[in-house]
Amino acid sequence: MTFKGQWYRDKLAKKRQKGFRGYPVATVAYYGPDDRRASKVSVGLIPAEDADVSQLERWTSEATDVRRDDGINEALFRFIESSGAKSVVGVDRIIGCPHEEGIDYPEGQDCPMCPFWAGKDRWTGVEK
Repeated sequence: MTFKGQWYRDKLAKKRQKGFRGYPVATVAYYGPDDRRASKVSVGLIPAEDADVSQLERWTSEATDVRRDDGINEALFRFIESSGAKSVVGVDRIIGCPHEEGIDYPEGQDCPMCPFWAGKDRWTGVEK
């Protein structure tokens, strides 16, 4: 990761560490085939309390970990800045597989492409 890429990553971490500061809120979630490499990051914008996500952007990489990709970190940071988000929430760990239930595989089943996550709770990583 270059100095510039690390700068964007650090700025995002600082915004997340500040906690809730009002709406709109940007939610950041990392996904990967296992708990070591994030191949996808999703950022959703929630404009107000009790509102649904109004904007959603996703970035993916099959070659690199998106958490360490300079271009993705810059794009993610710029998206959040341009959205006017007052708060950034999320965890800096992988919370599940990058495939979407009901789109990439049937609802209620484990992803056949990511056996690491089979039978695991995505929030705790513990067997269900």
